[in-house]
Amino acid sequence: MSSTEPRRTALDALHRSLGATMTDFAGWDMPLRYGSERDEHNAVRTKAGLFDLSHMGEIAVTGPAAAALLDHALVGNIGGVKPGRARYTMICREDGGILDDLIVYRLGESEYMVVANASNAQTVLDALVERSAGFDAEVRDDRDAYALLAVQGPESQGILASLTDADLDGLKYYAGLPGTVAGVPALIARTGYTGEDGFELFVEPEHAVELWQALTKAGEGAGLVPCGLSCRDTLRLEAGMPLYGNELSTSLTPFDAGFGRVVKFEKKGDFVGRAALAEAAERAAAEPPRVLVGLVAEGRRVPRAGYAVVAGGEVIGEVTSGAPSPTLGKPIAMAYVDPAHAAPGTEGVGVDIRGSHEPYEVVALPFYKREK
Repeated sequence: MSSTEPRRTALDALHRSLGATMTDFAGWDMPLRYGSERDEHNAVRTKAGLFDLSHMGEIAVTGPAAAALLDHALVGNIGGVKPGRARYTMICREDGGILDDLIVYRLGESEYMVVANASNAQTVLDALVERSAGFDAEVRDDRDAYALLAVQGPESQGILASLTDADLDGLKYYAGLPGTVAGVPALIARTGYTGEDGFELFVEPEHAVELWQALTKAGEGAGLVPCGLSCRDTLRLEAGMPLYGNELSTSLTPFDAGFGRVVKFEKKGDFVGRAALAEAAERAAAEPPRVLVGLVAEGRRVPRAGYAVVAGGEVIGEVTSGAPSPTLGKPIAMAYVDPAHAAPGTEGVGVDIRGSHEPYEVVALPFYKREK
């Protein structure tokens, strides 16, 4: 097999049997859609969707100094995470630039699982290995040890509850617990990237197909449908969730991106990027950087990443993500704009779409928030 050939998940043959349109994503052959991405999107918003996320990068960090290593390597207070809980955080370069955004699960007293984006998994692994020098901790590449399935949507708990005796009612958002689902050993996490309630199931790859089939059967009466990466992107966009490479990059610090809240200066000890991030925080307080905002189209033309945001004939920002919103019924976008034009309702803002300045309404993020 050539090094350029995409990797395939344990569910690859199943996706093809379902007629999925496949695409190369971060070196993986992944399902883009099975039929209508709008129908898949709406199923997650109103019923439930089933995703294969096995391309995500799992990295184990274990040992007596695992917490200390992660507090040094990442910007968050990971040592303060209780066993069974998870935390959203970031890993930055020494200059404060964002290498990736992550979810870290504390599985035990000295056992953590770091989940990186597929496109950055090797970068994160290399950084953690390098930063582990001097710590009594082991960093292990666990990407081949897991398949990852996600059930997302308002019916997800009922579907999953029919297959497990795990305490789903007691499982909080951003928490995880070991259990069995349809007889398959799994880490059951209440996390997701859709704006809906849902669960992510980490299992051994050899169990992925039987678990997918069991979830499909259990969800038949609840409207569960298989979902691809295309609707995952519109779901996260409506929920105002950042995508690495669009809203986040090495050219931005968390403070530039509006995510300064994830940087925990109060934690003990030094951490990679601390000095640069302290300077970035001071700059942001003195002169706020461009602000990440939502844009809703007045017309039908769809903005794309890289398009200029304009006002009064001047460029005031740039679109980072854009797509038609099935929930709102209009094109939407996230964009970084200058603070003077960031307030919701700011008038005179448009997007330059192939030379035409299309009018857009500035709104607060997220575009969509589920009812609790």
